[in-house]
Amino acid sequence: MTNSKNSSNNSLKSSELYAIAETSGQQFWFEVDRYYDIDRLNAKEKDKITLEKVLLLKDKDSITIGKPYVKDAKIELEVVSHKRDKKILVYKMRPKKKTRRKMGHRQELTRVMVKSITIGKSVLKSSSKKETVKKETQPKSAKSTN
Repeated sequence: MTNSKNSSNNSLKSSELYAIAETSGQQFWFEVDRYYDIDRLNAKEKDKITLEKVLLLKDKDSITIGKPYVKDAKIELEVVSHKRDKKILVYKMRPKKKTRRKMGHRQELTRVMVKSITIGKSVLKSSSKKETVKKETQPKSAKSTN
């Protein structure tokens, strides 16, 4: 049996680069190489979008908080697809008046993939991918004596 709390805490510790940005009247926590569903944007699939309203930016060493936005910070997004959310039913009734009204709503969404998070001219990349480290080995003929 796995403990879901521990696995979610480990995933938060492994993400060393993220940004909180404002788009379509909401604030989103963006991480590189993840996709998000936001309100419908006027863009075609495979288009690139830049968000410049970055409220907070965290990389390995530092946290930068904007007043209200972080200067020269950008988030590059790519539109993956357009879709619709689940239907929400709204039912209004006035008791003793024989008035009933049933309506439905489906929100139009755009699915975007985060390509990069930049501040200034430097591109910040997530180090969540495994990096291979090559160890230098000594030749077998040269033995060290202690």
